[in-house]
Amino acid sequence: MSDGKYFSTTKRGEIHELKEELRSLDRPKKKDAVKKVIAAMTVGKDVSMLFPDVVNCMQTDDLELKKLVYLYLINYAKTQPDLAIMAVNTFVKDSQDPNPLIRALAVRTMGCIRVDKITEYLCDPLQRCLKDDDPYVRKTAAVCVAKLYDINPELVEDRGFLDMLREMLSDANPMVVANALAALQEIQELAGPGGKDLLQMSTQTLNKLLAALNECTEWGQVFILDSLAAYDTRDPKDAEKIAERVLPRLQHVNSAVVLSAVKVILRCMDVVALGPSGGEDTIKAWSKKMAPPLVTLLAAEPEVQYVALRNINLIVQRRPAVLANEVKVFFCKYNDPLYVKMEKLEIMIRLASDKNIDQVLLELKEYAQEVDVDFVRKAVRAIGRCAVALEKATERCINVLLELIQTKVSYVVQEAIIVIKDIFRRYPNQYESIIATLCDNLDSLDEPEAKSSMVWIIGEYAERIDNADELLEAFLETFPEETSMVQLQLLTATVKLFLKKPTESAQKMISAVLSCATTETDNPDLRDRAYIYWRLLSTDPEAAKDVVLAEKPVIADDSSSLDPSLLEALVSRYLATVAAVYHRPPETFVSRQRLAVTRADELGARKFEEEDGSVPGAMVSDNNAAAAAGAAAAAAASSVGDLLDMSDPTPMPAAPVAAAAVAPAAPRGLDDLLGGLGSLDMGGGAPPAASTSASADPFAALSGPAPATSLSGGGAAPVAGAGMSPAALSQLPTLLANPGGVSVQGRLVRQAGQIVYQLALRNDTMAPVDGLMIQTNRNSFGLGPASQVLAIPTPGGAVPPGSVAAVRVPLLIDVSKVTPPPLSTGLQVALRTTQVGVLYFNDAVPLSALTEETGSMEAADFLAAWKALPPEASARLPLAVPSADVAKQRLAAANLFVLAHRQVPATGQDAIYATCRITAGGVGQVLLELKFVAGAGGVDVSVKAERQDVAQLVFDGLPSVLLGAA
Repeated sequence: MSDGKYFSTTKRGEIHELKEELRSLDRPKKKDAVKKVIAAMTVGKDVSMLFPDVVNCMQTDDLELKKLVYLYLINYAKTQPDLAIMAVNTFVKDSQDPNPLIRALAVRTMGCIRVDKITEYLCDPLQRCLKDDDPYVRKTAAVCVAKLYDINPELVEDRGFLDMLREMLSDANPMVVANALAALQEIQELAGPGGKDLLQMSTQTLNKLLAALNECTEWGQVFILDSLAAYDTRDPKDAEKIAERVLPRLQHVNSAVVLSAVKVILRCMDVVALGPSGGEDTIKAWSKKMAPPLVTLLAAEPEVQYVALRNINLIVQRRPAVLANEVKVFFCKYNDPLYVKMEKLEIMIRLASDKNIDQVLLELKEYAQEVDVDFVRKAVRAIGRCAVALEKATERCINVLLELIQTKVSYVVQEAIIVIKDIFRRYPNQYESIIATLCDNLDSLDEPEAKSSMVWIIGEYAERIDNADELLEAFLETFPEETSMVQLQLLTATVKLFLKKPTESAQKMISAVLSCATTETDNPDLRDRAYIYWRLLSTDPEAAKDVVLAEKPVIADDSSSLDPSLLEALVSRYLATVAAVYHRPPETFVSRQRLAVTRADELGARKFEEEDGSVPGAMVSDNNAAAAAGAAAAAAASSVGDLLDMSDPTPMPAAPVAAAAVAPAAPRGLDDLLGGLGSLDMGGGAPPAASTSASADPFAALSGPAPATSLSGGGAAPVAGAGMSPAALSQLPTLLANPGGVSVQGRLVRQAGQIVYQLALRNDTMAPVDGLMIQTNRNSFGLGPASQVLAIPTPGGAVPPGSVAAVRVPLLIDVSKVTPPPLSTGLQVALRTTQVGVLYFNDAVPLSALTEETGSMEAADFLAAWKALPPEASARLPLAVPSADVAKQRLAAANLFVLAHRQVPATGQDAIYATCRITAGGVGQVLLELKFVAGAGGVDVSVKAERQDVAQLVFDGLPSVLLGAA
């Protein structure tokens, strides 16, 4: 019967039945039970509670059963090291098994256990396996060195494992060479940019890698090719030798090998080009050999085609000659997906030349008559880009565009007008005869970019268009309703018309436009430009002509070109990687976070997986709640957002953010979790409402949802209603120091269930500062001001010179402003004023401002949630806590609800279990375990939450809470 039967049943009591079968003396029944466990694990069920019974099955001579057990162990070794370390003695024993497969499995599994103490057991077996007679064991051990380096880099260096890996590059088996090379590359990446060169590529090493290239597997070849591409040589002869050995790899069936080989050959081309003869003949010969394999990649399925096309796009930008004669290959097929068509179109434009432009234009004209609107728009734009790039073909491109305009299809006509404007800018005073045709199609224009392009053409060539004033007047009828792009273009075109043809109608038009743009618009760019034109025209019309009608620079087609340095990096280092698909360097989208390494001394104190036995020690129940206060941290996020989106001063709507659901109550067998937490008396009542200490709040004298009061400090004259001393002001951290200008102090706090920004603005200028508005950039928690306008309670809402004004800014959560993971506490803020412009400063969101007053939970729910949530993250905070009572007080004051407190036997440590809820950013419920010796340095913190990136937020925010600074 097929093994599929193991996936077919799900029934109650299954775990108990499996446990009985695993303990059976009948070997076939035991093997069948292990297969059922593996099947359950494969479909995502948690079968970790069977760990002891599965491990007992390792004591067998049955190779198949032992392999199944190791498969189970490898899965749980990464996520539950506290379980896997229980079987470490068995691993050490199996590392000397006569069967090489068992030896390899043992050392591989030990490498997956991320516990610091495992290194004591792993080093000797690993050293033996690196020198094993069997190549399979050696290649497995080589990869294990990289895993060990991630846990303990110093140990790997001290025990000489790096030297052993370098020696393995001379191994007789090509797969051992490839794995050793892969391990060294991984270690080099873990060491970071500042690490020393571990590979130390020499001519001898190079020859060994080239010799192994033909014999190892396809992924081994990729590793070797990547190292060859990174080999820095300036000798053209070396480059030719490498290229000749790599060229046969272009015929490989695996596309990754082909693209990696192309990367090496392109690198060799650069070196050969530096030679005395320039290497033109050699480069031409290599280019001819590279073209067919690249073309062959386009015969694969669409997804592979797309990846290949993105890589080919980079190659064509770097070396267009490689595929100069293959433009037909990139013609689109009727059944190509849109994303493939778009990439092919981009490459066609890059390969277009005077020789093949007729073919390309014929093809593009066909595309412009298809039904897919996006594809049609791209095709029309492609014709325009060809005209801009190829001067000799411009007239043919324009004729094709005119034919498309005659179709009267709205979006085709509009795209054609947009690209014709670019052609006019590239070739001024050459093709203006077609303007009449464009003017006949004004009725079909309804898109902002097309309208602004047509208006630009009318304004630029007003003296050649008899009825230019009438055409512009038709556009001006809807001036107030147009987008800013069209309004700006209309303003400039009207000024051009007036300067070129100063008729009475033009004068009326310019007066109406300038009046509307300066008095009836909220767009500062439009208003400023209108004032400039008005002053130029009223003071010196000749100067206005020199400015507005000045000769414009000729444009070039660089709309889709990458920065040269980025292109060089992508082609030479990242071809055939995800970076080449994104056309972005890896650091912009790859997080370099490393998995946490568990300390072995923590594992013994935890009883989460046991089924019986209670932990001795008195337990104390706490369920207090107190006020939250803010503390700024020195970190700033680099998220991208519309930081100056201050156009709408109305409050943002409050957006609900779903909190993570707490897991259901755990079964009674888990009641010993955290040493009897489930038996605690939790007090029964709801936590008291939060209150804020007046002595700690320098804004306590202020009232209302968003009030403002001025305060004196540093010799500044107070504004009416001041209620704050210089000492109170000094408690606020300085966010922006600007002597002689406007300085900002402030902090984020939590008051009455809401996050509030307490700000103090000092005006050291010589004039009042008004028009104060605030905006935040996109951030991890979606925080933004409820109202962008700061209400300063003085005439005109101004801060007088030499004064300080205090203001509260309530913040709301806007899910549209939440940035993607990982979480960052950084907050970028912009403060706009009428007199001194926009001020920028960075702040950090403290943990105590985010934790909510309703974040407590029942003990049983805590137990169940701790079991259900992903593995915890741990860290040691370098600070001292005077006593457990002080710690509980300070945690409660920051809405970190203490659920239990116990003494850890034989350690002198206090263990506190607490929880909090953070709705902002969708964080949800967070569970904490704190262990410390009162008065001694160091607090061990473990955090569990639905999101793994929450841990760092807690680690950063807890010190200020425990030290009483929050």
